[in-house]
Amino acid sequence: MSLVLDALVVSSAWTHVLLAPYTKVEESFNLHAVHDVLMYGISPSALPNYDHFAFPGSVPRTFIGSVLLAWLAKPFIYIAATFDLLPSKFEIQVIVRLVLATINAIGLCFIRHAVSRRFGRPTGFYYTLLTCSQFHVPFWMGRTIPNMLAFLPVNLSAYLLLDRAPNTIRPSERSVTASIALLVSSAVIFRAEIAALGAALILQSWYAGHISFKRAFVVGAVSSMASIALTMLVDSYFWKQPYLWPEFHSIYFNVVEGKSVEWGVSPIHSYLTSHLPKLLLSALPLSLFAVFSSGSRRLLPLIFPAAVLTTAMSAIGHKEWRFVVYVVPTINVVAARGLSVMVSRRKSSLIGRILFIGAFGAILCNFALTLLMTFASIKNYPGGHAMSVLNSISSSPSPVRAHICNLALQSGASLFTHIHSPPYPPYLPSAGHWVYDKTDAPTSYSNFTHLITESSTAPSDSNNGAFGFLSRKKDKETWATIGDVSAFERWALDAGRLTRSTGEGGEVVGIVDRVQSMLTLQEKTRLWVLERGQGK
Repeated sequence: MSLVLDALVVSSAWTHVLLAPYTKVEESFNLHAVHDVLMYGISPSALPNYDHFAFPGSVPRTFIGSVLLAWLAKPFIYIAATFDLLPSKFEIQVIVRLVLATINAIGLCFIRHAVSRRFGRPTGFYYTLLTCSQFHVPFWMGRTIPNMLAFLPVNLSAYLLLDRAPNTIRPSERSVTASIALLVSSAVIFRAEIAALGAALILQSWYAGHISFKRAFVVGAVSSMASIALTMLVDSYFWKQPYLWPEFHSIYFNVVEGKSVEWGVSPIHSYLTSHLPKLLLSALPLSLFAVFSSGSRRLLPLIFPAAVLTTAMSAIGHKEWRFVVYVVPTINVVAARGLSVMVSRRKSSLIGRILFIGAFGAILCNFALTLLMTFASIKNYPGGHAMSVLNSISSSPSPVRAHICNLALQSGASLFTHIHSPPYPPYLPSAGHWVYDKTDAPTSYSNFTHLITESSTAPSDSNNGAFGFLSRKKDKETWATIGDVSAFERWALDAGRLTRSTGEGGEVVGIVDRVQSMLTLQEKTRLWVLERGQGK
């Protein structure tokens, strides 16, 4: 049974990767760093080819996670190539994401084993159901955002604190020490907000007598210094900047200079009223029920670090769900305890039957909402699908030179989708020498043979015509649409369909068809793939 539950967690992550293999712009730095490590290597002569020198982003990011992920993915890439399962670069992207998803799934499985040992196997089972029935963590734990690269060490920290016998009142000092070290290192290297979790753990452990203040200080200081030295050593090399500490630049840019507000400002209550409910779904009310019904002494230590992180991040104007995603596994542990209490009540009583139905309904609601969000998300990567349309064309005698617009770059057009462009590692056959241009608003489109654009008509050259009239006329005559890509717009609910017994053609519509047609996914054309030639 234990292996089945672990397989369920892993398969949940894999399913989301395979259903939505394309990526968004927030994943691009680490994904492209992995691409460059795999394609060019890490020798000094290879670094000038790296993408981050041409597109550095607002702040530098660490290469540590990307390099480790590339090295971990290499054996599986070689295996896939051996069995002819690697027809293009894009399959490498899928393999890399599957490896990351597996790594993060293993961290969740460690927590499940600790939960089963401490709270019992039923609680471990309910923890698995909650984890797999939610949307955000399974969907995103195979995506190369920095938060997911830090997800494993954060979850290992939680595992060390949870993994003890049911009657053991306190974790061992060794476990607390290792947990603090993991959180501090993750904060220094990957994401600074994890420092709030580390501070909460140190404060909680010192107050409960699990560790002395001196030892906690020494562990935190040593972990910080060692992690700073590591990230400076690695990232100074890859960025060619001496004494570079990427996460310090991020803190200075976003917090000290306050530039994070340029990405939007949310109300102070957004995490409590919006982000956490979306992340946790039914686990949020279930965790509250557990605290009041299952004894707070064993559960509040799990909630306290999550509360500190949420409070700290609420003080910052710019808010995103990924800044607090680390609290989901521990809150799920508390919620699983609540489910265990609900299901274990005697079914002979009215309260017992109500609680049992409520527990079943909570999991069912999770799966239903996750299904809707997954279907919508699959349709939310028009750039990736546009690249697929472009890559499927028959290459003309002249070289293909394609320009990719900003929306496409933000929604799936990663370097791994440049399947007809060098470099080609030894395990990949050469597939052409196309040029994929990512220049923002080029002054002329006359050198391109193909365009991925946000309009059905080609952009006009800025240097042609006094008011662009002549260039627009020329573009309409010389560009033809070879494909368009739609993306998710909204879910539309038409409750009136439930009462319509006949269709548009007068045919009788059954109740099942009527229910299914009540909720429809509406799409809107977002991108067009154009080819130079005589239009119609």
